[in-house]
Amino acid sequence: MVEIAGIIDSFRSLFDAIESFFSNLAAVRWGALGIGLASFGIYLTLRSRASFNILRAAYPAERMRWREIWGAYMAGYGFNSVIPARGGDVVRLFLTKGSVPNSSYPAVASSFFVELVFDAFMAIFILSFAFSQGVFPKPPEFAKLDAFDLSYLASHPQFMLFLITFLGVAALVVMGALSARAIAFWARIRQGLTILRDRRRFLRQVFAVQLVGWGFRFTAFWFLLEAFGVGGSVRNVLLVLGVNAIGTLVPFTPQGAGVQQALLVQVFAATAATATVAAYSVGQQIAIAAFTFAIGFAAMFFIFGFRSFKDVIRRGKSERAAEAARVA
Repeated sequence: MVEIAGIIDSFRSLFDAIESFFSNLAAVRWGALGIGLASFGIYLTLRSRASFNILRAAYPAERMRWREIWGAYMAGYGFNSVIPARGGDVVRLFLTKGSVPNSSYPAVASSFFVELVFDAFMAIFILSFAFSQGVFPKPPEFAKLDAFDLSYLASHPQFMLFLITFLGVAALVVMGALSARAIAFWARIRQGLTILRDRRRFLRQVFAVQLVGWGFRFTAFWFLLEAFGVGGSVRNVLLVLGVNAIGTLVPFTPQGAGVQQALLVQVFAATAATATVAAYSVGQQIAIAAFTFAIGFAAMFFIFGFRSFKDVIRRGKSERAAEAARVA
């Protein structure tokens, strides 16, 4: 019954935030919102460039176009913005694999993990700052937040440990099933990580590109905070980035929407009205989701010729079945 009550409270909090967003819609600064979304689009574009460089290192003899890698990245991010459990990563995998001649699913999938090296590096500094400000709830306090997914995991650490272990093992099993032979499978995994063996190239073509991208991400959230009346500042943006970092760890909702909304209300409780923060938390989620989904769908249609995400999944499954038949 406690879990059911938690779910009800989470939905009630979310609906209250949505109501606050629409009631404050007239107060939105549309110019700042436009700059924020444009900056976020540049951030994603630079991320796709880093992904392109990672794949070039893994497949130096193959000809690939950045336009298609960008399209796959945007389609995957757009899909993740509206669908929970990071289903967009599967869409991105299918599209990217088809954009790199003679590539394999294990190599392409492992190349995605290279991008996380920079994210982990930045998360250490951002979360350290966020927790040092005295407004960020400590991990044991997550159980009291109006976000059922995060509060449930915080209240049941043994289940959380089991879930992390299960997902890790499941990921290895799934990736192993993509290859008929274990030796070939791990060779392809290493192929996707090729650029990590060239430290200078990694720093120049991946780390530096992502660092510039994060500058645009910082700019995006500054203007989004301005657009919804919370106020842009270095401190506020870093707090939002800290909230985003935690939200990505709980992917049960699109972009961790419920978690971010609950955390933002608590983080900015002392500096902005609850209704304003609630409107911002929902407003930025809706704005980014609509913006990235529109770009992702356009990329999927105009670059790859697909009319729906289901078509992408269907084509990917058929190509995988044909590849498995050839191996057999």
